[in-house]
Amino acid sequence: MANADITFIPDPDADSISSDVAGFGGLLVSTQIPTRADGSLELGDITLQSECTLQALKVALEKAGSSMGRVLHLTIYLTDMADRAAFNEVYKRFFAKPWPVRAAVGVASLAVDGMRVEVTAMAAKA
Repeated sequence: MANADITFIPDPDADSISSDVAGFGGLLVSTQIPTRADGSLELGDITLQSECTLQALKVALEKAGSSMGRVLHLTIYLTDMADRAAFNEVYKRFFAKPWPVRAAVGVASLAVDGMRVEVTAMAAKA
């Protein structure tokens, strides 16, 4: 895409077909999966996956000039809605009042077998 007013920050994974963050007019969008700092996937329990996913979001937003405190909206994709309570416990360690607008969506599966959570966030630049 060649739009001078839209910026794309590449995903650190060279094989990825998604940007890490896209920006337009001070608005940033990012989708994150449970990726550890070394780039490997965390496929353990929902708490571990949630921590890795939200930490990856935090890192991506900070690299793009924002922060978790600037998140306006978060969509949470869960393969089992019974995991929502555990996700929320982790969520409360990464976000504070006033809470971002959010939605939790139950999905049949995600991109990798064993992946239980994915998030898409919209944030304002700092």
